[in-house]
Amino acid sequence: MTTPRVSFEFYPPRSVEASFRLHETVQALAPLRPEFVSVTFGAGGTTRKLTHEAVSAIHRTTDLKVAAHLTCVDATRAETLEIARGYVAEGVTELVALRGDPPRGAARFEPHPDGFADSCELIAALRETGDFTIRVGAYPDRHPEAADDLADVRWLKRKFEAGADAAITQFFFEAETFFRFRDACEKAGIDAPVLPGILPIEHWANARRFAERCGAKVPQWLDDAFATAARDGREDLLAIAVATELCSNLIDGGVEHLHFYTLNKPNLTRDVCHALGVTPEAALRDVA
Repeated sequence: MTTPRVSFEFYPPRSVEASFRLHETVQALAPLRPEFVSVTFGAGGTTRKLTHEAVSAIHRTTDLKVAAHLTCVDATRAETLEIARGYVAEGVTELVALRGDPPRGAARFEPHPDGFADSCELIAALRETGDFTIRVGAYPDRHPEAADDLADVRWLKRKFEAGADAAITQFFFEAETFFRFRDACEKAGIDAPVLPGILPIEHWANARRFAERCGAKVPQWLDDAFATAARDGREDLLAIAVATELCSNLIDGGVEHLHFYTLNKPNLTRDVCHALGVTPEAALRDVA
């Protein structure tokens, strides 16, 4: 099996304890030499300042290439582009450009009167600056707001036409889900990189709720497997096995780069990477 390239997503800490946990997560996963790491943006723009601080800290204290999430939510065009220019001034030129989720309690996304209407407008404005590598979101399972089964493919094509360089998918549970989406993208004329997003399952009930919110389909066999594992006290072993098998199937299908949603908990992600041959020793050999 070919050893994949990897990248990791973190989220910004909201407390001192969480800051230590983020630091420990970064330190635990940095030896695997990810191609990049990213820091998320909270729903409704709630972590704008925290995201900036986390990105700046990782950029300042490590040699990792760090990408900042940037959304259209609750900000004017000028404010959003000012944030982007601030990243450039610090030497951060990687962005994940997203429409963003509506604020908690809001039924749907409503653009700011002076803001970007959607991710395509944001991407186009960022591309005009010429300063950034721009990654965007993609949905292999149907997004809750999608008009039909191919709407997510059409939106992704528009994002690439606006100037995106690559896409990262929402997580999914079966390799065939990604392969169907990849085939649909190729049929639509999309030839840019689309990286599969992998969620090692730290806690099944939480992962299941998250899946329901974002439209990721939950196979019955996975529900049954975690119910059995919970009775036997083997959830962590199952989580490693499930994520490793998913990644192995993706690699066998031609995937070369895996993006892991770490939830600032490094152990499962690190264990899965090790099972795939992504180890500090392998990373050093690749550099040598």
